[in-house]
Amino acid sequence: MFIRAQRTGVWRGVRRFYSQKTYSGGNRAVRSGLAFLGTGLAASYATYEYLRKYPPPDVFPKGATTALQDLSRSPVYVSGGDLEVAVGEIGRLLRPDQTSSSDGERSVHSDNSSNFHKPSEHERPDLVVFPESVDEVVAVVKICSKYKIPMIPYSGGTSIEGHFIPTRRGVCIDVSRMSKVVELHEDDLDVVVEPGIGWQELNAYLDPHGLMFGPDPGPGACIGGMVATNCSGTRATRYGTMKDNVIGLKVVLSDGTVIKTKNRPRKSSAGYNLTGLFVGSEGTLGIIVEATLKVAVQPENEVVAMVNFNTLSEAARTVTEIFRRGLPLNAVELMDDRQMRCFSEMGTGDGRKWSDKNLLLFKLGGSKNTMKDQINTVKQICKQNGGFNMEIATKDADKDDIWQARKTQLWTSIDWARRLIPNAQAWPTDVAVPISKLPAVIEQTVHDIESNGLLTTVVGHVGDGNIHALVIFPPEKREVAEKVVHNMVARAIANEGTVSGEHGVGIGKREFLEQELGLDAVNTMRRLKLALDPDLLFNPDKIFKVDPNEAARH
Repeated sequence: MFIRAQRTGVWRGVRRFYSQKTYSGGNRAVRSGLAFLGTGLAASYATYEYLRKYPPPDVFPKGATTALQDLSRSPVYVSGGDLEVAVGEIGRLLRPDQTSSSDGERSVHSDNSSNFHKPSEHERPDLVVFPESVDEVVAVVKICSKYKIPMIPYSGGTSIEGHFIPTRRGVCIDVSRMSKVVELHEDDLDVVVEPGIGWQELNAYLDPHGLMFGPDPGPGACIGGMVATNCSGTRATRYGTMKDNVIGLKVVLSDGTVIKTKNRPRKSSAGYNLTGLFVGSEGTLGIIVEATLKVAVQPENEVVAMVNFNTLSEAARTVTEIFRRGLPLNAVELMDDRQMRCFSEMGTGDGRKWSDKNLLLFKLGGSKNTMKDQINTVKQICKQNGGFNMEIATKDADKDDIWQARKTQLWTSIDWARRLIPNAQAWPTDVAVPISKLPAVIEQTVHDIESNGLLTTVVGHVGDGNIHALVIFPPEKREVAEKVVHNMVARAIANEGTVSGEHGVGIGKREFLEQELGLDAVNTMRRLKLALDPDLLFNPDKIFKVDPNEAARH
């Protein structure tokens, strides 16, 4: 009633004003202005009503998913002038040694030697920043958000699917200086860390406490990137991937809001699983600034076992039977005969003579009594399935040498290839399939690569069906290499597998995600991205497209 009375009173006043018989020039100007204002208000109201009834889907989406074509325009990012202003604001916020626009830093933060997906000349961050606290990350994010500046989170820089290529002008936020262990809870078997600490440094910290962190990806990987790609490593069979080892996260969102995804209990039924949402998000939803991780007690005793097989099927069948017998393997790795030929010809720096047959590597751990029984059972199963040349390493030096050979197989393979093909290029890639389908997928992949005139070596985290192939080729056969890599991904999907077991999607495998999960699943991811990052500032163009006008690059 009060609103109606107000409106009625105003209307009567306007009517009285217009009903006067004499007007001055000023009155006429006011009358014209009011008429113009009234027309504008009417038009605005009509526009509001139209948009309310027929909202643009990318502004007021009604569906549960957002398809690329639902986005009516390309993302609007910072202009050159505003970028300079923002860089100045960030420069006043941080110390001089915490920012860099040098060509060297910009190049390092765009690429690495293992990444086959190379940035173009213009794909470099305009600025690299090195925050040293959560508050500094928040302040930088708020400035970038204000000016609509894309942000690329960065920690160890070891990923290989183009995750940190800056496809848009923007700022790279390198959290490598945030590398502290915040708190260790020995009785609870968890540790709180900053994102810039490497997994190797974390294990060095935990070692005097008799503890360890389970996932062990490639050297140099840091916790922030490991969480972002949901990586794993050789010990995933026993300790799981990152998603199995992250208890909770602290994350900075695109407007500078800081959220905690979970408290420290190992189990919780409180609300959405926000931790799981950010694990594997590849920096597209927020910046991880703290992680609470599970730690494990180091095995009381551990041995490394090696055994050769004539066929991959025999090796895979052996692993399946070991699992079905309930034996707890700390790790199990497969290296095919091509990889073993590489070791045999190149050596591994420890003087060991390697057979050129398919090889299974095991880590078995436990008490001395249980270890004895486990070793005997594994020997029996291996022999029944055609295994031979079995060797058990119990001395630390021998165990380290054997496992180090596995960890450095990438570089050994590249050196081997360049003896055969001058200027050889190497494309590392991974997929994962159910263990029962592993031998056939490996054999078909190797046949495809070699029948196209290329070389390859194959290793696998066979305990979880994860295959790593290194495609080796002369520079003029790049398109052929791309074809066989795409064939490998399609083969994995056809065998109920995934485009990547642990490397992630990035740019390199973006086009295959829809084939694996379906269009609706990818559109759901895009909808989640828009909900948490409406201006599409965090690591744009990764995992799926966010620009309807972007041409495919890979």
